[in-house]
Amino acid sequence: MPSNCKQYTAYEASFITSSSTGAPFSGCETTQQILNNLPATTGTGQPNTFQIANGLKEALTIGTQNSTNRLSAANGFFANAALKILMPPEAVKVESTLRNVGLGSVVDKAILAMNRGAEEAAKAATPIFVSAIQGMTITDALGILRGNDSAATSYFKGKTTAALTNAFSPVIQQALKNVDATKYWEDVFTVYNKFSKTPVNTNLTAYVTEKAIAGIFHEVAVEEAKIRRDPAARVTELLKTVFGSSLATNR
Repeated sequence: MPSNCKQYTAYEASFITSSSTGAPFSGCETTQQILNNLPATTGTGQPNTFQIANGLKEALTIGTQNSTNRLSAANGFFANAALKILMPPEAVKVESTLRNVGLGSVVDKAILAMNRGAEEAAKAATPIFVSAIQGMTITDALGILRGNDSAATSYFKGKTTAALTNAFSPVIQQALKNVDATKYWEDVFTVYNKFSKTPVNTNLTAYVTEKAIAGIFHEVAVEEAKIRRDPAARVTELLKTVFGSSLATNR
């Protein structure tokens, strides 16, 4: 077999033959060619396994793109009450003290800068999610389709958290520098430490990165639930077929 031919696992091959009309497939046919030769549904009226996998991938691609587009827009984090990044718990006393002594504007600048950094970093999320989607197996797809309303989000957390952290951290660090967030942060604690016997030293980049990733997963979960529950959110025929099937509705 030529080195550039698609090689299927025994597991994949069993799904192909069980879903097809019995016509043989050559080793060099692409996945899309095989999909085109498969019947629209199985003998039970359910979508075939390759349709399920492709339907899930299509849904997750749409959902993650919607999520990252919202959060990477201006005020994507800052104007979202549920996701706005505020001072970390360790700095609550710092914030209160500074506001009480008339330095609230310094705190406000730091908070705005943290959110601007998260919005900038969110732009790097899409290719990471796409990579995870492309690597999804039939087993993954079936498990997600039959899983709970956050099954896909859980899949993404397991597959992308490390990559998102590695990608977000330098972007956020640079974004924070671009908007002088690091300067504001240092200003906050320099001033606070003059009033406190217990100096505070928090890694701003790590904190914002963690919050930004949590925000991304929150929005992905919202999109996932929407596609599962709302027929109007299934914007293509493939999504309607897959998510309208009993495999998706009888979980």
